[in-house]
Amino acid sequence: MNDGAAMPVGRALSSAELVNTMSHFHRAEIARMAGWRDRLDRTTNWAITVVAAMLSVSLSTASAHHGVLLFAMLLVLLLLWIEARRYRFFDFYRARVRQFERHYFAQVFSPQPEFASDWLLIVAEGLRAPKFLLSQRVALARRLRRNYIYLFLILLLAWVLKISTPSLQSAGVKVGFVGSLREAVDGAALGPIPGFAIVIAVAAFYAALLIAAFVTMGDDGELSFGDVHV
Repeated sequence: MNDGAAMPVGRALSSAELVNTMSHFHRAEIARMAGWRDRLDRTTNWAITVVAAMLSVSLSTASAHHGVLLFAMLLVLLLLWIEARRYRFFDFYRARVRQFERHYFAQVFSPQPEFASDWLLIVAEGLRAPKFLLSQRVALARRLRRNYIYLFLILLLAWVLKISTPSLQSAGVKVGFVGSLREAVDGAALGPIPGFAIVIAVAAFYAALLIAAFVTMGDDGELSFGDVHV
């Protein structure tokens, strides 16, 4: 008998053994998905904590420099990048769980003839050679739209308030806003860097965020973005 023509292991299982294997595998995939979901939430919590801490430091005293908020923007950007990477793993395992729900359990509860009859082959190929289903760019755009855009907007509003309110920049100054846009721009200076350069840099940064969040192109292919390291 030719070993190369041996039947696949899954076909040799009895009906009860196959059902038992499927249920255990589905439970394991849910656990892996939940683990990455927890990592996503943890990164978001870090970002919220960073924003809250930097707002407290910057707006609570006039001696705090507005550069604290600029630094917060960079920290949140770093956390967004980390979360986008974690989201790629989460999306991979979530997609596998959805395959089970859509093609196996849904068929048990409400059978449809010839519905995705080759889905197990797709799952098996994903086990042999796992590939990311999303690029880093698309994952970043998703997390930015769903969570991080609001954190960046809060930091932007706080920064504008900081540079446009004299009482938040110098102790003993009366409460109120600056009298002109030029004064606010001058208040955005960061060391030897003039205020207008900082304003342009911040504007360009937020324009790039908006482009990344809302002008993201579609995927080139669901299996074209690199191996999943498992």
